[in-house]
Amino acid sequence: MKDLSMHILDIAENSVKAGADRVEVELLYTDRMLQMAIRDNGCGMDEQTVGRITDPYTTSRSSRKVGLGLPFLKMNAEQTGGRIEIDSKPGKGTGVTALFDTGHIDCVPEGDLASTLALLMTGHPEINFVIRMKRNQTDFEISSDEIKEVLEGVPISHPKVGVFVRNMIKEEIKYIKSNEL
Repeated sequence: MKDLSMHILDIAENSVKAGADRVEVELLYTDRMLQMAIRDNGCGMDEQTVGRITDPYTTSRSSRKVGLGLPFLKMNAEQTGGRIEIDSKPGKGTGVTALFDTGHIDCVPEGDLASTLALLMTGHPEINFVIRMKRNQTDFEISSDEIKEVLEGVPISHPKVGVFVRNMIKEEIKYIKSNEL
C-alpha cells in the first residue's frame, strides 16, 4: 500500500465484508507519532486466526490465496519503529491499531485521508462510520448517522453530499495538523 489512507480503506472494506453496521476510524496525532485505529462490530475472528492474520498466506478470500493488507500495514508501521495490534472476538468485532513515527524517513505518506473517509461514509449508506481525529486538546468527531440526520431525507450517497463531507473532513485535518505541540 502506498499510503495510510489506502490502509484505512482496505481495513474498513474488510469490516464491511465482515457484516459490520458500525465502523470507527480514529486518528490520534501526538508529537511525531500517529496512532491509527479502525474498529468494527462485524463477525470478528477467533484467537487462532488473529495469530495468523499478518501472514500473507492467510486470507478469508476464496478468489486468491494471499492477503497482503495487514502484512503491509505491519511492515509499514514497524519500519518506522511502530507496531500494530489486532484485537478480535467472534461475534463481537475486530479492532486494528497501528502506530507510526511520522517523522521517520520510511513512514509512508498519509495520502488523501479526506477523500477516503468521505468515500467510506457516502459509499456505504447502511453503515454508521464514525470518524475521530485528535491532536493535543483539539478533536473532531463526525458520524454517518449525524450527517444523515442533518440531511433530512437527502441520501448521504448523493455526490454533492460526498463533496461536502470530503471538504469538511479536509478542513478539520488541516486545522488539527496546524495545532502543533
